Formats: sequence, C-alpha cells, structure tokens
Amino acid sequence: MPLKQAVLPLLDSCSPQARDVAAANTVVLRDGRRHGENTDVHGIVAALAEHGVSSAGRAVVLGGGATARSALAALRELGCTAPVLVVRSSPDETLAAASRLGVTPTVVAFTPDVLDGCDLLVSTLPSGAADPVAPYATAVPVLLDVVYDPWPTALGSAARGVVVGGATMLLHQAARQVELMTGLPAPLEAMRAALKG
Repeated sequence: MPLKQAVLPLLDSCSPQARDVAAANTVVLRDGRRHGENTDVHGIVAALAEHGVSSAGRAVVLGGGATARSALAALRELGCTAPVLVVRSSPDETLAAASRLGVTPTVVAFTPDVLDGCDLLVSTLPSGAADPVAPYATAVPVLLDVVYDPWPTALGSAARGVVVGGATMLLHQAARQVELMTGLPAPLEAMRAALKG
C-alpha cells in the first residue's frame, strides 16, 4: 500500500529492514518518538514456513510495489537472490530496494513461460489483478497470494500445489506487530481463531 512508503519521512527512526525495503507497515511509539518497522517480511516467511516451505529456488514475484519489496526481502531469507519480478512498468524504487537487499531480480512483463520451472510464485497484486495469470499457475508447486479478501482468489483457486493465502501472512505479520507493541509473545492461536471467526 502506498502509505507504507509515504510514512517513512514522518518517522524519527526505522529498523534496517524497513529502511532497506523502503516500507514500514508498523509505527511504534518509543519515548515520544515514532519508530517504523516492517513486519510483512516476517509475515511472508512465517506463512510459508507454516506450510512447510523454508527455501526457494526459482521464485517469481507478481507486482513491483511495497509488498513486492517485502517479498524480495523474504525470498532472500529463503535463499533466493535472483527472482523474476513481473511488472507492467519500471519499478525503480523496488529495484533500488533490491540492490540494498543484495537481490538481483530479472524484470519482465508477464508471458506464460515466465512460470516455467518456477517453484514459488508470490503475488503481491491487489484483488483481481492476478486473475489473468491464474490459468497458467496450475503447475506451480507453491503459491503465496497476499490477498485475503475475497478468498479464494482466481489464482488461489487455480493453483494445484501448496496454496498460502494472504490471511496467513496477515496473521503472522500482525503477531509480530503485537510483540513489537507490547513486548510480549503474541497469542497466535487466539489471533488465528479471531481471524477465522
């Protein structure tokens, strides 16, 4: 979302990860100062880990905004430093973030063969935007679609492998937010139940 980047100049400090990704989705007040954090990276890594995914070989990211930058940071943590980034226009800020992260994405427009050999597809696109990709994603072993409402998306319905919905990412990034704001462990299972309710 655009506010993840727009908030940066309003902060007194931010974590190295929020700085490198150029996106903060959490602001914690500390001694009257505003400190920015990025919990999306943790949310992506934890959501994938919950589904047994702890590494990535050839990954494809749909989108070039703030959430795509978090996805690049998460992919680096999973061992993928040369993902494919599918965008419609030049993602200058995302490429700058990739450089800070030590990630060297190949930037392409979408064609069906982009998904050949892909073992992890991450869609950071808003609801409905990835629908045209859905018919080509059936053979992708792992899909993470950050959309959580409405769910399932066309992409989530089409994929036949491991499908990780945005609600799982939302749960884990929110749990990290609770920990940052309270200094206490997040009640993950209670949060999960509330999310499902």
